[in-house]
Amino acid sequence: MNDAELLALDATRLARLIAARDLSCRELMQATLARIDAFNPRFNALVSLRDADALRAEADARDAQLARGKRLGWMHGFPLAVKDLSHAAGLPTSMGSPLAPTSPARHDSLHVARARAAGAIVIGKSNTPEFGLGSHTYNTVFGTTRNAWDDSKSAGGSSGGAAVALALGMLPVADGSDMMGSLRNPAAFNNVIGFRPSRGRVPGSPDEDLFFNQLSTEGPMARTVEDAARLLCVQAGADRRVPLSLTDALPDADELDLAVDVRGLRIGWLGSLWPDLPVDPAVMATCEQALGVFRDMGCDVDACRLDVPREQNWQAWLRLRQLLVGGKLGTLTADPRHRARIKPEALWEIDQARNLDAASLYQASAWRSNVYRAFARLFERFDAVVAPTAQVFPFDAERHWPDEVAGVKSQTYHHWMEIVTPFTLAGLPTLNVRAGFGPQGLPMGLQLAGPANADLAVLQLGHAYDQACPWSRWHAPVLGQV
Repeated sequence: MNDAELLALDATRLARLIAARDLSCRELMQATLARIDAFNPRFNALVSLRDADALRAEADARDAQLARGKRLGWMHGFPLAVKDLSHAAGLPTSMGSPLAPTSPARHDSLHVARARAAGAIVIGKSNTPEFGLGSHTYNTVFGTTRNAWDDSKSAGGSSGGAAVALALGMLPVADGSDMMGSLRNPAAFNNVIGFRPSRGRVPGSPDEDLFFNQLSTEGPMARTVEDAARLLCVQAGADRRVPLSLTDALPDADELDLAVDVRGLRIGWLGSLWPDLPVDPAVMATCEQALGVFRDMGCDVDACRLDVPREQNWQAWLRLRQLLVGGKLGTLTADPRHRARIKPEALWEIDQARNLDAASLYQASAWRSNVYRAFARLFERFDAVVAPTAQVFPFDAERHWPDEVAGVKSQTYHHWMEIVTPFTLAGLPTLNVRAGFGPQGLPMGLQLAGPANADLAVLQLGHAYDQACPWSRWHAPVLGQV
């Protein structure tokens, strides 16, 4: 097969071909590097790329291992670009900030170490907004990542580089992370898959805060739900150094089987979550049309509502995010000269955090608990719930963020992503699946969520949907040029 055919294969197929030695790791690496050379200068998805000769040599070493009968795991020979918020030994972790150290990381983040142990070859990093803040991938270190379907539009974020690299065949699978939709929003904007796992499914860093940081998590991205699920099996698993990590084990990545009968499953359509939450009418129309796929699969789809006040959810979100972001980044402003080199959105989070007190944080946690209980009541009636992944379609890449949604002014830099926040606050496994395309030919996604810790059930339903929906077979227009 030629390079275009090879890079169009899903990761599950690639892994089987490599394991059978019907495809060499060298061939996959060479095709990947050629694709990066062709598209990355235009779309700016991958950064801090390693030397090509060194990568080919590592691919040869993986082939030599196979020749000796040694296969490291499901990702044997896979090129992997680590999101530039996580550490990959030997590469700098810029976090999109000019203040970040330029020296190479000395160790891998936990999920990166697990990918390497499964055979992945780290080729570089994927671009991210400064400190991962904002669902639009731009920074002053590497510049703007552009949408795979229209390079004048935003790629979303903060895993924007990963999503674009997947959509353009520069990676077979990708890691990402998600606090405010960062695995979900860029997946929706680029017509790929992103999965935010249950809190604790993929353990965070054992060297950072172990207890307060319960909003952000690493997770998988891919071009199919099956591939994302297999990558999750590599990333997941308890670690005794991370006390809140989940102890129930997922199947081995090679053994995973997502096939189930989904007929009769009850799906709750949340719509805009609250009647006054602004959503682009074309987004709503696109997502409502996508519900027909569930019905065609034999699922029962009924409208429902999230029975918790919108303001409680939003205030809980603001306070808890400010606690975490301000706590982590606040020391950067100890030197007044640094303020001028930090983007305004990060400074706002830091400054707001300084106004928090114990009583307001306790109230935020109580409100967050109400959000969880509201979902728990829904899951007494439904097996899963769905809602749009974003409130707007991909916007002009030169804008920092949408200042209004459906005619309603945004009050903060991240207000336009409010629709993802209750799923994060509740710690639910939430999968972005494809919802189709809007009037301008730009992609949108659906958030598909299930009860806490029901990751496999969500992925099984998402896999059935992914196979049934037509948009999984749509490819970015630029790929027609290769």
